[in-house]
Amino acid sequence: MTIQGLPVPGIEPLEHERVLDLKVVYTDGYIFNPATGRNDKVRLRSYNGTDVDPTTPYVSPTIEVKPGDTIRVNLRNELPLDPSCDGAHPHANVPHCFNGTNLHTHGLWVNPAGNGDNVLLSINPGVNFQYEYNIPSDHPAGTFWYHTHRHGSTALQVSSGMAGALIVRGDRLPGLTRQGDLDTLLHGIPERILMFQQIQYACRKPSVNGKLGDIKLNADNKSYRCDPDDVGGIEGYDQFGPPTWGNSGRYTSINGLVIPTFQTKAGQLERWRMIHGGVRDTITLKIVEMQASAQLAATFTKTDAAAFLKQSCSGATVTQDLVAADGLTLAKVHTSDVTTFQPGYRFDSIMIFPKPGRYCVVNMAAPKAGSVNADAPGPELLGIVDVQGGPNVADPSTFLKDALVTNAKNDMPSDIAATVIADLEAGLKLTRFTPHPDIADNEVTGKQELTFFIDTSVSPLKFAVSNTSSAAEANAYDPDRIDRKLTLGAVDEWTLQSAFVSHPFHIHINPFQIVSIIDPKGRDVSAEGVIDDADNGKIDPQYPGLKGVWKDTLFIKSLEPGGGMYKITVRTRYQRYIGQFVLHCHILDHEDQGMMQNVAIVLPGTTTVSDAGDVDPVQHTHK
Repeated sequence: MTIQGLPVPGIEPLEHERVLDLKVVYTDGYIFNPATGRNDKVRLRSYNGTDVDPTTPYVSPTIEVKPGDTIRVNLRNELPLDPSCDGAHPHANVPHCFNGTNLHTHGLWVNPAGNGDNVLLSINPGVNFQYEYNIPSDHPAGTFWYHTHRHGSTALQVSSGMAGALIVRGDRLPGLTRQGDLDTLLHGIPERILMFQQIQYACRKPSVNGKLGDIKLNADNKSYRCDPDDVGGIEGYDQFGPPTWGNSGRYTSINGLVIPTFQTKAGQLERWRMIHGGVRDTITLKIVEMQASAQLAATFTKTDAAAFLKQSCSGATVTQDLVAADGLTLAKVHTSDVTTFQPGYRFDSIMIFPKPGRYCVVNMAAPKAGSVNADAPGPELLGIVDVQGGPNVADPSTFLKDALVTNAKNDMPSDIAATVIADLEAGLKLTRFTPHPDIADNEVTGKQELTFFIDTSVSPLKFAVSNTSSAAEANAYDPDRIDRKLTLGAVDEWTLQSAFVSHPFHIHINPFQIVSIIDPKGRDVSAEGVIDDADNGKIDPQYPGLKGVWKDTLFIKSLEPGGGMYKITVRTRYQRYIGQFVLHCHILDHEDQGMMQNVAIVLPGTTTVSDAGDVDPVQHTHK
């Protein structure tokens, strides 16, 4: 499924160009339903192109590039006409324009304006548009992703599978005065890309007076039902919201498959590039040995899954050795039994299965405040790893260290090899491969505040963002309003909070470094080895170890009811690019309903955004 570059007829791409053709169409297919043991027919909006795997059409092709490459994406919207995309929609934050689209390269450090990473465009049905992403030669190598981002229909389209991996591969070796790409240290280690998605399709009763029919439900009056002749789809925002994912009975898919089985060998290092490309689930990933006698039943409801996990997935835990977060190399390997993924997150992990057998890939229970649905989700089986014969590994940590030291001896330049090896010997440090220097106190030039709000006193609910901690200053998204003007070359310290339930914060273009995460009791729970138990003693593993880590998406936690807000401090540099982009909650139905802001990076001394290279306002056609 990897796109290496698709030629345009009659035009030969240049050596460092990747020309991609992505058609947006309705696609008929099947998704396995464990509760019934059969494939459900579905019809979903999807990307269709040369490298789409017909067996898994609802996970988009992987794009692979190198620093210095240019990606040209010919985005061709072949969906049916949609009158609500005409730019005159009276309520921007009411979901609409389900057949309009655009494209966002999540995590890439590229130009946000014009035909760059511009999510302020609406590519309406019948329109062809070429996006051009000029990846700087100094861009970090890592795991990124792309997805649709048209305000008003982002959640509906991403949850249909309109998302794919975007891998930037690097071959830059470290030197005495330069950082290297982690790829050079991990040379020769097999890779596996895992795209996690929540495709929450529903089958509906017939429409009434032109209105969408109700979702068919099982006898429990919660879980979704699809009869053999039904065709499921994602056509309404009643398919989103805190209880709907847990109630639906749907499973998080991996690479377009429900409860897939993967093959590997014992004693073999693998780099897992893991991407949360879904909308409505927190994934607390744990991998445990399965009992040898365990067998999956022909049908497998969520209740069945809970019993199976308790009885059969009860062996030893396989540790996850994290080497990168949101595509950016960590300063040291972070070893953990569980890894928490919120929507938009990526983690790269070096996996070592210590002996042959079968292993359960499990989404563990999470505390209520640590979940995007605020529902304390129970455990769920995501997949199975079938580990074939190979050398048993008694001490995975030493095994990993020895393997990386061997790679350093074989592949690193002589003037830096000793330093790299010494770092690995001193706690698996990766300091010669981190892409960004720390932001020191004296580098900070300004302050920013952000608080997420949901006003539950009005109907429909008001999803809003404030530039302070005041609810009175919280505004829903306005396509024509610039919410923040930031200066090129400045370095800001941001304070992030959420006043009502928890939300993943994402900002486009420029990543940020985590300074601290202070819980309601005043403890910094981002430090290595601390315990985050402010939620009535329930332990949440997602924050410890994040101090100093660079990310582009971060969960902003709030305890409810009345339990207090977490106060998160991050720092970011505004480098190279001017123009408009957005920040928002990455619960994408929240973004579609107004939990988003327009941000403009302007030149020093500039008084108007248009002077700084802003896109023409006529392109804001998503009102």
